[in-house]
Amino acid sequence: VQVEESGGGLVQAGDSLRLSCAASGRIFSSLAMGWFRQAPGKEREFVAGITRSGGRTDDADSVKGRFTISRDNAKNTMYLQMNSLKPEDTAVYYCAARKASSYSGTVVTTTSGYEYWGQGTQVTVSS
Repeated sequence: VQVEESGGGLVQAGDSLRLSCAASGRIFSSLAMGWFRQAPGKEREFVAGITRSGGRTDDADSVKGRFTISRDNAKNTMYLQMNSLKPEDTAVYYCAARKASSYSGTVVTTTSGYEYWGQGTQVTVSS
């Protein structure tokens, strides 16, 4: 499975960005997906996750109400809509995927729970 992120960039505080993650090599709807981020000097952390069906999502407290995860199984693509961006959102954002037996199930929030990772896309928010 290959996953590739796109959509990062440099924005100002309060702006919006939408990240995309395209997956190939396996039926997309068989994969549960997630977004993680890593700031300089910090550990990689969970941002948001979504089940195979897209019917269940979860996100970190730090982004609740600002970020929205979604997926389009027909387009083999997952998205992260980021609104009201803050300087503390600055990080490399990674797309992650895992084979999931359940079409719904629960969202996995740990890095060890995901098998496939993209190279990351930089998001920089200036104050």
